[in-house]
Amino acid sequence: MDIMDQIKEQVEQNQVLLYMKGSPNQPQCGFSARVVQALMACGQRFAYVDILSNPEIRANLPTYANWPTFPQLWVKGELIGGCDIITEMHEKGELEPLVREASEAA
Repeated sequence: MDIMDQIKEQVEQNQVLLYMKGSPNQPQCGFSARVVQALMACGQRFAYVDILSNPEIRANLPTYANWPTFPQLWVKGELIGGCDIITEMHEKGELEPLVREASEAA
């Protein structure tokens, strides 16, 4: 399977998907750690892909997403953003309803 098809499939098959460095239990960068904290505070399950152990995804996701940095949060097939956007949404109370609605739709 082409790497772009693989990314498309991951995005479409997971209602809430985080592309990050490391895992939720062991984030490998501060930005990923902050996004994981915000998502965990929402109280919903989410899928993740460790881009450090998937170099092809790491190399091609910025092109697919038209977004250059990691982490990247995708909800219902749509790129929500990176660390700053997710942190701000969490602080404003906007992240939890978005994630909850997506999780309930799964």
